[in-house]
Amino acid sequence: MAKLNKISIIGVPMDLGQLRRGVDMGPSAIRYAGVKERLEALEIEVEDCGDIEIPREHSVHSKDTNLKNLKAVADASLNLAEKVDEVIQSGSFPLVLGGDHSIAIGTLAGTSKHYKNLGVIWYDAHGDLNTAETSPTGNIHGMPLAVSLGIGHSDLTDIYGYAPKVKPENIVIIGARSLDDGEKELIKEKGMKVYTMHEVDRLGMTKVIEETVDYLKEKTDGVHLSLDLDGLDPNDAPGVGTPVIGGISYRESHLAMEMLEESGIITSAEFVEVNPILDEKNKTASVAVALMGSLFGEKLL
Repeated sequence: MAKLNKISIIGVPMDLGQLRRGVDMGPSAIRYAGVKERLEALEIEVEDCGDIEIPREHSVHSKDTNLKNLKAVADASLNLAEKVDEVIQSGSFPLVLGGDHSIAIGTLAGTSKHYKNLGVIWYDAHGDLNTAETSPTGNIHGMPLAVSLGIGHSDLTDIYGYAPKVKPENIVIIGARSLDDGEKELIKEKGMKVYTMHEVDRLGMTKVIEETVDYLKEKTDGVHLSLDLDGLDPNDAPGVGTPVIGGISYRESHLAMEMLEESGIITSAEFVEVNPILDEKNKTASVAVALMGSLFGEKLL
């Protein structure tokens, strides 16, 4: 991320990965909170590519799977993958605005083809490592990391013609505090690096990010940041679909973003699960924009 010249914003107004409405308005809320102006103030060229078209005709129930809106999510993910791929080819930094976390399926599909060993920082209260078999809900927004590992329904894992998109040893999950049993088993089986809130509290965010950067720096040739606003405590980010109390603080999150910017390892990013219907005066979108400011080099002094 050193020598960043241009950022391309891609909105993904998708709420099909779950059944709680409103998160499709996330990209608009983030734009309303001034993301373009905030990043332009850092003397970076910012292009707003508009929104990916999301198919609205969808069937919640499919005969052969409990996955909700499978075809619509797969179609949207392919559209997003193509756009992210195009942005990276142009030499720009893709900044994707969600939308529910299922959009990461498309983001990673479009990103990973440009790297031999893409790293992923999953900043989230959840592991998003469910499959049709382990998911209590069938909501695809709880599955994108598993899908990107090549685990899950082939309509999702094979998007953009290749799988897996990422290796388990190249993933770091930060802020986890709500994991289903199947996710816990998968984490142990694959030996994935996870900093739960226990580790964040015990080690402190400085140590967590230092260790994360050291862990990923040598073995990856690019790192994607996937930041779910529910990784933060609901007091700081109330406008999310699946809030979990006891999360990362606003200030800790700024520190994390500032340290990631200093590390120079981040090559793409997405900010997801902003739901203005559940929010208080667009607070969560404003938090997202402030964190983006820190990620792209904003300093207090």
